[in-house]
Amino acid sequence: MSADIVDGKGADRQKAVMSAPSRSHFTLAGCRLGAKMALPVFPGYIVFAMAFGTAASQKGLPLTQAMGLSGFVYAGASQMVSLGMWQVSWTLSTLLTLMAVTAVVNARMILLGAALQPWLAKEPLWRSAINLFLVTEATWLIGTHYHQEGGRDVGVLFGLSVLLWIVWFVATVAGYFAGALVPAPERFGLDLVMPVFFGSMLVPLWKGAKPALPWLVAGAVALLVHAFVPGYLYLILGAVSGVIAGMLIE
Repeated sequence: MSADIVDGKGADRQKAVMSAPSRSHFTLAGCRLGAKMALPVFPGYIVFAMAFGTAASQKGLPLTQAMGLSGFVYAGASQMVSLGMWQVSWTLSTLLTLMAVTAVVNARMILLGAALQPWLAKEPLWRSAINLFLVTEATWLIGTHYHQEGGRDVGVLFGLSVLLWIVWFVATVAGYFAGALVPAPERFGLDLVMPVFFGSMLVPLWKGAKPALPWLVAGAVALLVHAFVPGYLYLILGAVSGVIAGMLIE
């Protein structure tokens, strides 16, 4: 799946890149091209979103809440994490913990948004807001690869992001209703969907052993803390240690 994301399927994309102006612009043709470039990601998105919908159903969330999480939060990792922490009755401490963990998990979006800034700088504010709201690892990976090849049509990012959001939302609903048919998702490996999906996202980002050292440090620290400290502190310490390792290496 990862190779398809980066390589695309692409005479159409190559033609669009070669003929594109050097400055950022927005066209409907770019939106259609972005939608085509999103197709290889469909299997991972559908399985991941259905797994979330299934878990939400079995957790006892109403359909409206599951739809709200996928529609407005739209961040698979933090959706899964927050679902694991979901309470029937909330206290201030559990709510603050959920907010902190979600913020840490989603902090990666700050870097993704910063990387897109040169491309979106001249865009209208409303369109940039939509693009940044819909950005995920997959859309960022496809979009930045297109941009690095010389493409400047922001419609590509817009088209692929909107289509993948729709796929995510619809698959969540389907997974919710399928939840009653799958009483034990772990028996079918559905609990592994999230790590497998994000692991596949790392493959095209591989640039050698040295740049990957922060990944190793973050993972090792997270596993170590998880083994000895209850709760979700391992997420925070793993993320912080990876950032520190990256700073020291650079």
